[in-house]
Amino acid sequence: MRFTSFAEMLGHYAEQTPDAPALRYEEGGAVTEMTYEELAEAVERCAAALRAEGKTCLGVLPDGSLACVLEIFAAVRTGIQVALLDGNLPTQVLSGLVTYTDADALWGDAELCGELGEALTGGVQNGAGRLLFFTSGTTERSKAVVLTEKSLCASAYNGGSLLPLSAEDTLLCMLPLGHVFGFVCGLLWGLSCGACVALGRGPRHYIDDCLFFRPTALSVVPTLLSFLLKQNLFNDGLRLLLVGAGDCPPVLLESARAMGVRVCFGYGLTETSSGVALSLGDDPYAMTVCPDDTITIAPDGEILIDTRTCMMQGYYKWPEETNTVLSGGVLNTGDLGHFDENGCLHVTGRKKEMFVLSDGTKLFLPEAEAELRAMLGGGDFALALRGEQIILAVHGEERSDEELFRVIAPYQKNRPRSQKVARISRQVAPLPRTPTGKVKRWELNARL
Repeated sequence: MRFTSFAEMLGHYAEQTPDAPALRYEEGGAVTEMTYEELAEAVERCAAALRAEGKTCLGVLPDGSLACVLEIFAAVRTGIQVALLDGNLPTQVLSGLVTYTDADALWGDAELCGELGEALTGGVQNGAGRLLFFTSGTTERSKAVVLTEKSLCASAYNGGSLLPLSAEDTLLCMLPLGHVFGFVCGLLWGLSCGACVALGRGPRHYIDDCLFFRPTALSVVPTLLSFLLKQNLFNDGLRLLLVGAGDCPPVLLESARAMGVRVCFGYGLTETSSGVALSLGDDPYAMTVCPDDTITIAPDGEILIDTRTCMMQGYYKWPEETNTVLSGGVLNTGDLGHFDENGCLHVTGRKKEMFVLSDGTKLFLPEAEAELRAMLGGGDFALALRGEQIILAVHGEERSDEELFRVIAPYQKNRPRSQKVARISRQVAPLPRTPTGKVKRWELNARL
């Protein structure tokens, strides 16, 4: 169903199916359930307590717990602006984000919140209904995207209309709620369909959460999918796997399919409140556009999105950056793609993940790195450009430079001189990546 607020969504199922399980979570080493009626009542109690505090912007350091879910829903219910912050960031960075988002209250780990207390501000005016999610951080400065509960509910409807769940389904939420893909596809997708959402217990329990909660549906990013597959951690009864938030090697999707699981791949952005297209057929990269969205392809191949129900209000305190990507309600994504003969969308890369070389040729990094990955057999590596030279940055690689050049000889042979790897740079630390596994190109360039 289509809902315009979290309260409407919870209230609907509290009335229609009050005793149906809404959330499953661990308590005392056992699986515990909270019904839709109990969840709606718990949110209202939590909201009453928040109103009494009189705050205007709550910075949340999400841990995926029941208390975390209640706090977010309750804060939105009271009209408090909510800023979702990544507690894994350095304290100095978090301190700046607390100030930037105008938070005058914090929720999360008590010790960390205490350290961040000095960064709290006097609050914000007119912040009711706003939820701030940060972009994935592949650029030097992550931007806070202003979304609303209405846009997030619309996004959940969009996905659920193409991939519906039922009251008999259990969706396992293993993804961080501070990222829009985790919030929408790990939590709201299930609740908007009246299904049960199992709240994962964090990275330390990735190895046993599927067996503990026995989900029928699961949302994952490619790095998490790779881990689950390598460890053979899927439970019997898992029927649907939604993969998103980053490029996914075909071998991972094929491996999951071989286990009898339906695999769907999703494309979306924080700016569009998560997904705008999902694969429904045999080809996971041929995606059907969600019903509320209109997608066109610009002459240079850039994907343009018009989604009036799910579009961001803008970047927080950054109108000039908003105006560079959003014009007349249409988002310039920076992604490249095309439609096939069946009208399905294919995403082929990023405009920014492209080197424009001195000879006028263009090197598309996802395509080049995929070719190299097939030769190298995986590993932690990425391409970088220093001056006129293409650099292969590697971490944890035991083979010599000479041996690596022999391995990638077919790549070198098939590329013009300007696109060949000129040298190899050994990295002591793992390559800098976002939580979804994307290379932070700017940070890698700074290292080099």
